[in-house]
Amino acid sequence: MTYAFPPAWIPSLPIRGASEEFPVRRVYCVGRNYAEHAVEMGHDPDKEPPFFFQKNPDNLVLGAEFPYPGATKDVHHEIELVVALSGGGTDIAVEAALEHAFGYAVGLDMTRRDLQAGAKKLGRPWEVAKAFEKSAPITEIVPATAIGHPASGAITLSVNGELRQAGDLSQMIWKTAEIIAHLSALFELAPGDLIMTGTPAGVGPVARGDRLEGSVEGVGRLAVAVV
Repeated sequence: MTYAFPPAWIPSLPIRGASEEFPVRRVYCVGRNYAEHAVEMGHDPDKEPPFFFQKNPDNLVLGAEFPYPGATKDVHHEIELVVALSGGGTDIAVEAALEHAFGYAVGLDMTRRDLQAGAKKLGRPWEVAKAFEKSAPITEIVPATAIGHPASGAITLSVNGELRQAGDLSQMIWKTAEIIAHLSALFELAPGDLIMTGTPAGVGPVARGDRLEGSVEGVGRLAVAVV
């Protein structure tokens, strides 16, 4: 096989305690999966089934810096638990879903909120708001064999030492196994897929010079400087 130009590199993430890395195939994101966040975004969490959008694998960044993007004046932070899959398929049963979870990470779904608001108003897709370069800072993946499958625990984010987001994984409207099962009814999941599971209330803007510190209890911590 020859190509017209060199093929793109395969994005990958380090795995805690392992020499090999986790190759990333797709990045799925769950929208409004914490009740208080759904409310702060103007929605009723009791009436909405889960919905999904995607970021690109090359949006992931392990570095400690988040470059403030262009074409926006309102970038928001969203701290999330990330699920990394080592299995997949379609129509996965909830009872079997966690068998496909390889491990977990802490991630940020950085969002150009003004562009998202404009897209919502016009009924357009969200890619310009969600899938821009380095929009998904993330930690290493921690294997489930080491920590199990987190169902509760604090999820927080501070900006310049001030607590902005604080919740608990137990507050997720759709739990990890349910997310995997529901997503597999819409897409054929596969090893290498990541799922960002939603963010608690308290999302807000960032500015150049800000320092973001996020954590998910039992999984890890993430520190990012906005440049």
